[in-house]
Amino acid sequence: MVLDEAVRKDRRKWLAESKDTPPKVREILTNQKGFLTDYARFDVIVDEALFGKSQESFSATWDNSTFGEPEKLGPGPFLIALRDPKSRMAPLRAPSATIFPNREPDLLTVLQAPCANAFLFEVGSEEATEIRRIIKEGAK
Repeated sequence: MVLDEAVRKDRRKWLAESKDTPPKVREILTNQKGFLTDYARFDVIVDEALFGKSQESFSATWDNSTFGEPEKLGPGPFLIALRDPKSRMAPLRAPSATIFPNREPDLLTVLQAPCANAFLFEVGSEEATEIRRIIKEGAK
């Protein structure tokens, strides 16, 4: 996990200067663990590329704005869709959403529309099997 230290510093400063914050609110804000601007950075070891070409290994990010990144993922392997964070095409399924700028724009990031699960599935899952079937059908 890559934690946004700037937002944490701002929160601590605000709490120190804010004298009128109700105790319960102060407790919640003090104990907050994750922030929307936190993200995960992880290494990908490629077994197979379903589209295009890929390096054998590379680093990627996951900016999970909806559900928070898990502390750990299983050992894998996973079927992952990645996107270029500099792409003008946002990963949207609805007319609008808040999407923060990627903190490491030179790394690919996990495809995830706001308020949806990430495109990250265990290889043996029903979802991964169905995705492979759809891709195979589309290639005909």
